Amino acid sequence: MAIVNVSDSTFKNEVEGQGTVLVDFWAPWCGPCKMIAPILDELSGEVDATIAKVNVDENPETASRFGVMSIPTLILFKDGQPVDKVVGVNSKEALKNMISKHQ
Repeated sequence: MAIVNVSDSTFKNEVEGQGTVLVDFWAPWCGPCKMIAPILDELSGEVDATIAKVNVDENPETASRFGVMSIPTLILFKDGQPVDKVVGVNSKEALKNMISKHQ
Protein backbone atom coordinates (compact mmCIF):
# COMPACT_ATOMS: atom_id res chain seq x y z
CA MET A 1 0.00 0.00 0.00
CA ALA A 2 1.13 3.55 -0.61
CA ILE A 3 2.11 5.91 2.17
CA VAL A 4 -0.33 8.80 2.50
CA ASN A 5 0.44 12.29 3.78
CA VAL A 6 -2.29 13.62 6.02
CA SER A 7 -2.91 17.05 7.49
CA ASP A 8 -4.98 18.52 10.32
CA SER A 9 -7.86 18.93 7.85
CA THR A 10 -7.68 15.43 6.27
CA PHE A 11 -6.74 13.38 9.37
CA LYS A 12 -10.31 12.47 10.31
CA ASN A 13 -11.16 11.15 6.81
CA GLU A 14 -7.83 9.41 6.18
CA VAL A 15 -7.19 7.85 9.61
CA GLU A 16 -10.30 7.77 11.77
CA GLY A 17 -12.28 5.40 9.56
CA GLN A 18 -12.25 1.63 9.22
CA GLY A 19 -9.16 -0.52 9.16
CA THR A 20 -5.63 -0.34 10.53
CA VAL A 21 -3.55 2.80 10.07
CA LEU A 22 -0.02 3.41 11.35
CA VAL A 23 0.55 7.16 11.70
CA ASP A 24 4.09 8.53 11.67
CA PHE A 25 4.38 11.95 13.34
CA TRP A 26 7.57 13.48 11.91
CA ALA A 27 9.35 16.65 10.80
CA PRO A 28 11.81 17.30 7.94
CA TRP A 29 14.60 18.46 10.30
CA CYS A 30 14.40 15.33 12.51
CA GLY A 31 17.33 12.92 12.04
CA PRO A 32 15.62 9.84 13.53
CA CYS A 33 12.56 10.59 11.35
CA LYS A 34 14.80 10.31 8.29
CA MET A 35 16.15 6.99 9.63
CA ILE A 36 12.69 5.46 9.99
CA ALA A 37 11.36 6.64 6.59
CA PRO A 38 12.92 3.77 4.55
CA ILE A 39 11.71 1.26 7.17
CA LEU A 40 8.15 2.57 6.72
CA ASP A 41 8.54 2.43 2.92
CA GLU A 42 9.47 -1.27 3.15
CA LEU A 43 6.76 -1.95 5.70
CA SER A 44 4.06 -0.41 3.49
CA GLY A 45 4.55 -3.22 0.99
CA GLU A 46 4.50 -5.98 3.59
CA VAL A 47 1.56 -5.28 5.91
CA ASP A 48 -2.18 -5.02 5.50
CA ALA A 49 -2.35 -1.53 6.96
CA THR A 50 -2.24 2.02 5.70
CA ILE A 51 0.80 4.07 6.67
CA ALA A 52 0.13 7.77 7.09
CA LYS A 53 2.59 10.59 7.75
CA VAL A 54 1.83 13.79 9.66
CA ASN A 55 4.36 16.63 9.47
CA VAL A 56 4.15 18.08 12.99
CA ASP A 57 5.50 21.48 11.91
CA GLU A 58 2.67 21.92 9.42
CA ASN A 59 -0.04 20.14 11.44
CA PRO A 60 0.35 21.05 15.11
CA GLU A 61 -3.32 20.49 15.99
CA THR A 62 -3.25 16.76 15.25
CA ALA A 63 0.11 16.27 16.99
CA SER A 64 -1.17 18.11 20.06
CA ARG A 65 -4.46 16.19 20.07
CA PHE A 66 -2.60 12.89 20.42
CA GLY A 67 0.00 14.17 22.89
CA VAL A 68 2.99 13.90 20.57
CA MET A 69 5.95 15.34 22.49
CA SER A 70 8.89 13.64 20.75
CA ILE A 71 9.34 12.59 17.16
CA PRO A 72 9.22 10.24 15.51
CA THR A 73 6.11 9.02 17.30
CA LEU A 74 4.14 6.25 15.64
CA ILE A 75 0.55 5.67 16.71
CA LEU A 76 -1.42 2.67 15.48
CA PHE A 77 -5.13 3.25 14.89
CA LYS A 78 -7.65 0.43 14.61
CA ASP A 79 -11.06 1.46 13.26
CA GLY A 80 -10.39 5.08 14.19
CA GLN A 81 -9.13 4.50 17.74
CA PRO A 82 -5.50 4.72 18.88
CA VAL A 83 -4.51 1.24 20.12
CA ASP A 84 -0.71 1.34 20.34
CA LYS A 85 2.13 3.86 20.34
CA VAL A 86 5.92 3.84 20.06
CA VAL A 87 8.39 6.71 20.23
CA GLY A 88 11.72 6.72 18.42
CA VAL A 89 13.19 4.50 15.73
CA ASN A 90 12.03 0.89 15.86
CA SER A 91 12.98 -2.07 13.69
CA LYS A 92 10.74 -3.19 10.86
CA GLU A 93 10.09 -6.42 12.77
CA ALA A 94 8.99 -4.55 15.91
CA LEU A 95 6.59 -2.41 13.88
CA LYS A 96 5.29 -5.46 11.99
CA ASN A 97 4.62 -7.21 15.30
CA MET A 98 2.81 -4.17 16.67
CA ILE A 99 0.54 -4.06 13.61
CA SER A 100 -0.18 -7.80 13.52
CA LYS A 101 -1.04 -7.77 17.23
CA HIS A 102 -4.02 -5.52 16.49
CA GLN A 103 -5.37 -7.04 13.26
